[in-house]
Amino acid sequence: MNKKTWIIIGIVVVSLYVLYRIFAGSYNNMVKADQNVKEQWANVENVYQRRSDLIPNLVNTVKGYAEHESSTLTGVIEARSKATSVNIDASNLTPETMAQFQQAQTGITQALSKLMVVMESYPDLKANQNFIELQAQLEGTENRIATERRKFNEFVKVFNNTVIGFPNSLFASMYGFKEKSFFEAEAGTEKAPEVKF
Repeated sequence: MNKKTWIIIGIVVVSLYVLYRIFAGSYNNMVKADQNVKEQWANVENVYQRRSDLIPNLVNTVKGYAEHESSTLTGVIEARSKATSVNIDASNLTPETMAQFQQAQTGITQALSKLMVVMESYPDLKANQNFIELQAQLEGTENRIATERRKFNEFVKVFNNTVIGFPNSLFASMYGFKEKSFFEAEAGTEKAPEVKF
């Protein structure tokens, strides 16, 4: 083989390597961004689950003081049941599934807010140590929810920028990656509910 043939082979090998790096690098970046979104979604679900786990204790504590408020307590329990039944696969974060999840979580928020208004009428309950501890845990959980939703949106932004940015946009559909939906608060829920007993 002569020198010209070796140069052509070298150019072909280098070109193939560069193409491989572009494809592999693009794919790896999208996989990494996708995994970050999925991990953060699990964190979001975790803090919402924590809030749901506090509700039975809250309801049992309130029952002892406000038995005739059974419709309010039932509303909280039903909202919790509905919210915990909504499971979303992190790889399918479409606007529709996100709206379904948010609607269920908003139901809990509204039911808890209604319960808090009712509890203002029970000074003995507001002085109960168990109730005070639940209040602190619920307030902390609401703050964690806001933090994890914000982090989730940051990871979705990075993922979406990775998928729609050039040259990744050329390969995204081929690899099966598409934009993910952000967590958007419903109108009127810009602030975490104030939990006061």
